[in-house]
Amino acid sequence: MSIGIKIQLDAAAIAKLERAVIVTAGMTMEALKTDVIAAQVMPFDGGDMQNVQTFVVQSTDGTEARLVTGSPQARRLYYHPEYNFQTVNNPNAGGEWLEPWVDGDRKDFVQDTFVELYKKEAGL
Repeated sequence: MSIGIKIQLDAAAIAKLERAVIVTAGMTMEALKTDVIAAQVMPFDGGDMQNVQTFVVQSTDGTEARLVTGSPQARRLYYHPEYNFQTVNNPNAGGEWLEPWVDGDRKDFVQDTFVELYKKEAGL
């Protein structure tokens, strides 16, 4: 005895879901950037590192997006939380400013934001 099953894939629907992943990846990183700025955790003197030198970079195929801080002092400031950061402009400024989003109290932000935005973008 044999049972036949026919599966037909909807290529247009699959393409729509794939496009939604690409769009949502960038949107999620933009949301992360906005959340980090709102939390006022980055060292801030003139604002260049936070407002100009922090940006989203997306891979050529669009499936990977990163939040990058490209200023020369970013690495030094990030990896030295022992520095005495001025808090006039950003009251929560300090080193390792992304840690709450990596493994702290905001660690679910990126995943939750991606899921929420993906559902909207994909029309689910």
